[in-house]
Formats: sequence, structure tokens, C-alpha cells
Amino acid sequence: MKKINDLVINIATVNGSGSQSANLILLKSLFRSGIPVGGRNVFPSNIAGLPTWFWIRANEKNYINPRKQADIVVSLNPQTVLEDQNVVVSGGYFFYSDDLKFDVTKLRNDVSVIALPIKKIVDQATTQIKVKKMLANIVYVGVLSELLNIDKDSLDSSIKDQFKGKQSVWDLNQKALRLGQDYARENLSVENFKFEIQKRNFNDGKILLDGNLASALGLIYGGATFAAWYPITPSSSVMENFENYIYRVRKSEKNNFAVLQAEDELSAICMVLGAGWAGARAFTATSGPGISLMQEAAGYSYFAEIPAVIWNVQRVGPSTGLPTRTSQGDLMSAFRASHGDTFFPVLIPGNVEECFEFGQTCFDLSEKLQQLVFVLSDLELGMNLWTSKKFSFPEKSFDRGEVLSETDLANVQEFSRYHDTNQDGIAARTIPGTRHPLAAYTTRGTGHNVKALYTEKGADYKQMMDRLKLKWKTAESLVPAPIVRYKNSENNPAKIGFIYYGSVESAIIEAEEILLGRQIQMDFLRLRALPLTEKVRNFISQHEVVFILDQNRDGQMTEIIQSNYPSEWSKLNCIKHYDGTPVTADFLTEEILERLNHGK
Repeated sequence: MKKINDLVINIATVNGSGSQSANLILLKSLFRSGIPVGGRNVFPSNIAGLPTWFWIRANEKNYINPRKQADIVVSLNPQTVLEDQNVVVSGGYFFYSDDLKFDVTKLRNDVSVIALPIKKIVDQATTQIKVKKMLANIVYVGVLSELLNIDKDSLDSSIKDQFKGKQSVWDLNQKALRLGQDYARENLSVENFKFEIQKRNFNDGKILLDGNLASALGLIYGGATFAAWYPITPSSSVMENFENYIYRVRKSEKNNFAVLQAEDELSAICMVLGAGWAGARAFTATSGPGISLMQEAAGYSYFAEIPAVIWNVQRVGPSTGLPTRTSQGDLMSAFRASHGDTFFPVLIPGNVEECFEFGQTCFDLSEKLQQLVFVLSDLELGMNLWTSKKFSFPEKSFDRGEVLSETDLANVQEFSRYHDTNQDGIAARTIPGTRHPLAAYTTRGTGHNVKALYTEKGADYKQMMDRLKLKWKTAESLVPAPIVRYKNSENNPAKIGFIYYGSVESAIIEAEEILLGRQIQMDFLRLRALPLTEKVRNFISQHEVVFILDQNRDGQMTEIIQSNYPSEWSKLNCIKHYDGTPVTADFLTEEILERLNHGK
């Protein structure tokens, strides 16, 4: 019996071999067949030569996070072929190119092993030596598309899109694809293949994109008018997409925004703070090493109260770490950035829709609070492809916070830049260029009083710091609230609660279904921001045991929650995942079952 519209594919190639185009054609063909899909590119940090893997997950229930193992593995890399076979589930399929040199006696006997004469097939497609390596990739797409019965129109339109405007390239790839399909039909048992793709309409009204593109679009529609950056994996495509699309979206406003590539991360954040001080919605995009370099400027933003945004796409650290692997290890360095006593609001998108939505939210929050705001995406969310609902044009007005105009100043006798008139920790500001004698003030990172005058008096410093802490309390009501899902209802909670954040939603929902099959019920809370809110405290108090998922070695979110709610410490159990791979449903299920069994 065939398994319909539910499979995991892993393709192992050599970085720089041109496999990405072929893999995207396969992925987009599945998407256009109406099946929710996700694509994961696991690539080395060097330019070419080392192994790379591309994972595709297709599933009607929208479980598009990867799994630990794949149903189908295609290996074209002699360095990893024996290693690659270990990724196949028992009873699955392992394809390899028959020109690879390795000890075939070490191949597994619990999977279907199929040697593909890829080189011979490519020889039939072309005599051009330079393109043969590239065409090898499209051959396995042809073989798999035939075995899986992928819709022909979906496949052809995906090829046309990939090689748009390159007719000769399209012709060669189309020929190699057909040769791969012919080989599968004539030499492999298509009718007995265990998996099949049947066309559906689950993707009506949906798009396929990565989180970095969604972030760039969100920042554009969120009102960004200034961006400065220095290239760093995995955030560079946020800025590249931002620069590309802002010129398309704002054709009539070419003098109203600026995008600058700075000489380093320190320069980038300082430019952003200057623009934020001048009234622009300003941001930079970076990753962990960039955050490290921006710490002093972060403190300046905090103490001088300048709005700005750092959009951080996390990777594995410390130091250079694993630049092309995913992590959530920058939480503490953002939350308590700089030296001295500081707190910074942190937004944590969990899907590409929220990457888009938080593009405006981060600026509204930053200008409302008059301070730096961090957005923590991660490589898994930012650089990989996700099936998503189409985005809606933002209808919410921009919240610029309390900004005094020339008219406002005409109606007051005195303006004190750092005076809290509303008892919420937030002081009114003016924008440079406001034409009124009261508008001017000195912005400084040294000690100052409510009038922005220099001082080293302890009482003035304490007053300023106490007000900034009150602002942090105000932020609780302004940040995106956590999303809570109860198995039964809030009035009838399960015994077990689970807290998580970031790009793991699909894996969480899949694990929940598996655990329900084991008669284990859980309630779930997804954090979307810091500071924590009363909703988090209430959720913890409702449950006997609370698991917290952290994608870092030290359980950084768990530590933050423990410090906020020390009386609940005994309930909290941290599940850590920090090998650089994405969290999978199988990992979560095994961890939870083991913890619960030990608890018994």
C-alpha cells in the first residue's frame, strides 16, 4: 500500500555542484501539486567542495519540519555515501550514482538500494563537459518525479521558473529530466514504489518563501526608512532582499530612504542610532558575532533612549561557531545587552508570517519605548523555505510614540527630555529640526538628569535608572502576548505544560499528536517576546510539570523564567537541543517520554 503525500527526502551532494537549482525544482513541484512542504539546506561554511544536504518534507497535515531520518535518500557524494545511507529509515529507499567509488559490501540490507547510472544518462543529454556536472542533479529529479508520479504541469512550470529567460539552459535541463523519467519508467518498479504524490489543493492562497525574505518585506511595510549593515551569515539576505524590494515598493519615494553597507558592525549600529535619533525608523540585520560587537552601542541606546532595531538571525556560537547551523543562543546577549543594568525588549517570531508582522511591531515598540529592540529569528526560520499563508497589507497605523511637535511645545512652559509625565517610565522626545526654542536638548551616554544636563550626582543617576526599569514594566503590556493552546480548556488544564519559542511550531504540533497516541496530554505556550507577561506565570501555576525547550546548551530561556518566577522553580524542566540541527518531532517525543518515565 502506497503512502500518499507524506514523505521525507534527503539529497546529498557536493557544495558548489549546482544541486540547489534541481532541489528547488523538486520542492516547488511538490508545492505546486498542492502539498505543504518545507525545504532545509544544510550546507558548509566554505564556498565549495564540502558535503551539503537538502531535506524536503511533504505532508498534508503541514508537518514540514524535518525528521531525524528520511524515507528517500539520494547520494551523489563519494565522501559521504556510506554515511548517507544511515539517514534512511528501515524499509526506505537509498539511491546512489553508480560511478561513486566505495565499498558496496557495506551497504545496508534493510533498505531498497538502487544504483542510478547518472553519468551515462547525462552523456545522452549533452556532450558539453562543463554542464554535465550540473545536469547530473536534474537526472535524479527526473527519476524521483516519475517514481512519485509528480504532476507534470507542476514540474514543468517549476523548471521554467528556475531557468526563466535562459532558453538553452531550460532545453538541456528538460532533456535530462525526461531521460531520468524514461530510465525510471523502463528500469525501476514504479508501480510498486511505496510513496506517491497525488495532487491536492492544500496550498490555495499560500506562498513558499524563507523567513529572511518575509522579514525584509515586513520591515519595508513596517516603515523602515534607514538600514545599515555589514554582511554576515545567515542574515545577509535580509538586507539584500530589503534593498531589492524597497526600490520596487517605493518607486515614488527614492529620496525618502537610505540603505548603506558599513565598514563593520560597529559602524552599522552607530549609523542606525544616528538615524533613529533623527526620527527615522532605522535598523540593522546581523547574527551573533555582530551582536557581540554592538554591545556598547546597545547600552548607549538604552541610556540615551534612542529608538532602533537589531534584526538578529541566530546561528551557532560562540565565536565563529557553526556559521551555517541553527541555534537560539543569542537570547541572553540580546535580553541583557551591554554592561551595567539593562533590559531590552526581544521579539521572537515563530513562523514566516510573524517575521512579516514583526517588521512593523519592532518599530512601533522601539519608538513607543524609545529604546533598542531586538528581533531574534534563527537560521532554521530565516534561510529555509516554508509554506505560509499569503501576507495581508498592514492596516494598523504606525505608533511613533510620544513625539512633541512645534505646536505641542508652544503649549508648554518647559520641556525636560527625560521627565516621565505619565508615570510609565517613558518620557516625551522631540525630533531634531523641530522649529521651537524648547525642542533642543543634549543626547548623551554619560550621567544626566531629567533636563538632559550632565551630572554625576548619585540621586539623579538613581532616578534615571529607576525610571528606565519602570519602562521595562510598561513594555509587558506592549509586546506580543504568548500564544497558549490548551488540550481541553483553560479551566481544565492538563497536568503537563510545555513552553517553547522560535521556529519549532511544526515539530511541536507533530510531537503532540504522537504523544496523544501514547495517552499523554499536554498544554502548550509559545513565547513571542520578552519581557515575560502575567500569562506566563499563570500558565506555569496551572501545571504540575512544565517543560521548556531551549536550543542552546545553557537553557537560557529557562534561566530567565526561573529568575522571574523563583517560587515555581521545582516545576520547570529544561529540554536542550544544541547540536546545530533543527528540532524534530522524534527528538521531542523521545525526550519527553524519557523524562516522564524517569519521573515515575
